[in-house]
Amino acid sequence: MQKGFTRRPKPDESTSPGKNYITPGGLERLKDEHRFLVTRERRAMTDVVAWAASNGDRSENADYQYGKRRLRQIDSRIRFLAKRIEAAQVVDPEAPRSGNAAARAFFGATVRYANAAGEERVVSIVGADEVDLNRNHISWVSPLGRALMKSEAGDTVVLQAPRGAESLTVLEVKYERISVEPFREPPGAESAKKSTAEPSDPAQPAPTPESRLPTDCP
Repeated sequence: MQKGFTRRPKPDESTSPGKNYITPGGLERLKDEHRFLVTRERRAMTDVVAWAASNGDRSENADYQYGKRRLRQIDSRIRFLAKRIEAAQVVDPEAPRSGNAAARAFFGATVRYANAAGEERVVSIVGADEVDLNRNHISWVSPLGRALMKSEAGDTVVLQAPRGAESLTVLEVKYERISVEPFREPPGAESAKKSTAEPSDPAQPAPTPESRLPTDCP
C-alpha cells in the first residue's frame, strides 16, 4: 500500500467472522468469568432456588420465580462464553512482526490517526469481546476497525459513519501490549451475598480462656 493511498472498505466485506480473534488478556477475562459463573454464581443461585422451592406454592413464589429466571440467564451466559472460548484464536500484539505485518494495521494494532479537523486519536484494534471505549479499544469488525484495517502511516482511509463518510489520516501504526480490564465479580452477585450472609450464631457466646481449658484441668 503506497503512501497517500485512500482505502474504502468494500460494502460486502464480512463483519461476521467465523473465528473469535482475541488478545491473551481478553481470553483470560472470558475464562475468569466462565469459571466464576460455573463454580460460584450458579451454585449459589441453585441454593436460592432450592430454598425458595421449600417455601410452598411455587406458582406464587416470587423468590422461586426470580431464582429460576436468573438461573436460566446464568446458564445462557455460560453457554455463550463456552462457545466464544472454544472459537477463540489468540493473537498476541507483542509477538514479533516484520515487513508489512509490522507496518500495517491488523488485529492487535494500536493506531494513531487524525480527522479532517486535525484532531488526533489513538485506538487499539481488539476482539468483539474486548471492546472498551473508555480505553479506546475498538472491535476489528466495527466501522472504524474495518476502515483502519491494512492501512499504514501516511494512508488516508474512509470511515463510513452514520453521519456520512469521513476521511482519516493514519499517522502511526505500532504493536504493543494491550491492557484488558480484568474480570471482576459484579456488584450484587448471589455468591457474594451468600458469603457475607453467614455470620456466626449470635446465641453462641465467645469462648473464654477458661472454656478452652481441658475439663480435667485442676
